[in-house]
Amino acid sequence: MEVLVPNGNTETLTEHVLQGIAAEKIYLNDYTIEPIIDMRHSEDGFQDRGDDYNSVIDHILPHDTLIFATPIYWYSMSGIMKNFIDRWSQTLRDPKYPDFKTKMMSKKAFVIAVGGDAPYMKGLPMIQQFKHIFDFMGINFAGYILGEGNKPGDIMKDKVALLAAAQIHSQLNSN
Repeated sequence: MEVLVPNGNTETLTEHVLQGIAAEKIYLNDYTIEPIIDMRHSEDGFQDRGDDYNSVIDHILPHDTLIFATPIYWYSMSGIMKNFIDRWSQTLRDPKYPDFKTKMMSKKAFVIAVGGDAPYMKGLPMIQQFKHIFDFMGINFAGYILGEGNKPGDIMKDKVALLAAAQIHSQLNSN
């Protein structure tokens, strides 16, 4: 699962993690995912938004490992990533996905994020947010990488992030 600028720093770092590993890449920016309309307390409940959200859910459910790759925008995940995760509230109550949470509990997840304004410190609240999300869903939070880069290609100067990418690559490759 990726929210990436083509050839941007987050995509470059993610490619280092996935080098030589078969993976389905889902670019959320290629889909229309509307914001959630909270209908939990409505008699009619959540309604289908008529967008691509369920298609993305159908793509991720068969996979055991998920990588949430996002640039750091204003000290958090991208808006479309947040919309996607917010919509999980809808799927938790959707009769078309009666075992959504159970299926998500069997997964492990990584987060890859790159930003330009002290991401090793200022990106940590976003990582904590992902941890809370994964904890709620019962997803095994297997690790994360925060990288520093502003202009395209800057991530290649971040040796700490590249080393972390190599370590996660090894972990994924051994499974």
